[in-house]
Amino acid sequence: MKKIVSLLLLVVLFGSCNEYQKALKSEDVSVKYKMADTLYAQAKYSKALRLFEQIAPEFRGKPQAEKMFYMYAQSYYKTKQYYLAAYQFESFASGYPKSAKIQEASFLGAKSYAILSPVYSLDQADTFKAIEKLQAFIDRFPNSEYLTEANGLTKSLSDKIEKKVYENAKGYNTISDFKSALVAFDNFIIDYPGTKFKEDALYYKFDSAYQLGINSVPEKMKERLNVAKASYQTLIKFKADTKYKEKADEMYARVEQELQKYTK
Repeated sequence: MKKIVSLLLLVVLFGSCNEYQKALKSEDVSVKYKMADTLYAQAKYSKALRLFEQIAPEFRGKPQAEKMFYMYAQSYYKTKQYYLAAYQFESFASGYPKSAKIQEASFLGAKSYAILSPVYSLDQADTFKAIEKLQAFIDRFPNSEYLTEANGLTKSLSDKIEKKVYENAKGYNTISDFKSALVAFDNFIIDYPGTKFKEDALYYKFDSAYQLGINSVPEKMKERLNVAKASYQTLIKFKADTKYKEKADEMYARVEQELQKYTK
């Protein structure tokens, strides 16, 4: 009995594969569409996609075009081809602005860019694009069922950009380019006043000012030490019990010691 069942399954599988191959080779668009629709319903997105790619150029204007292009975009999304998914969802939203699927397509197009966003240390072009697309979606559909997820994605992406800007500023400090570090930290604190990295940024700004002042040429030392002193005071004003206090206090004492030389 088991052998008979296995044989029947094999026959069905072979027949199904044979029908798929016939559809791929067929010149009849309706045959391809019918097979693609069946495969899509079965969640066989890779196979369906091959057929959608074949018929898409000829399908615009046909009665089933809206459904086909929606499934086409979804097939790219389901197979994790997010650049192509983003393009197809945007094309769908543009081509079918009155579709019942317009919000979903617009959201998934933006979400595709969000998925493509790399780790913070890499180029963030896709992250900026994702934020732009998500914000456009939020503005267009403020009452959408996808709004909560869209806002969450936007915040996550914005946090990534913030971290990259902070790490770039810190990188100048790490390589001892203290002049650039001071400028970068100043810009960072201005651009992200509520940042969770503010304590760290203020400390490394002070450290950069300290290193620049202590190791300065004589004619610029007093001015730079005063910048370091002001940076320390800003750090302590922001958080008196900063996690960097012990080290910062030691550095500040050295700054004060050096400045005493200019009061004589």
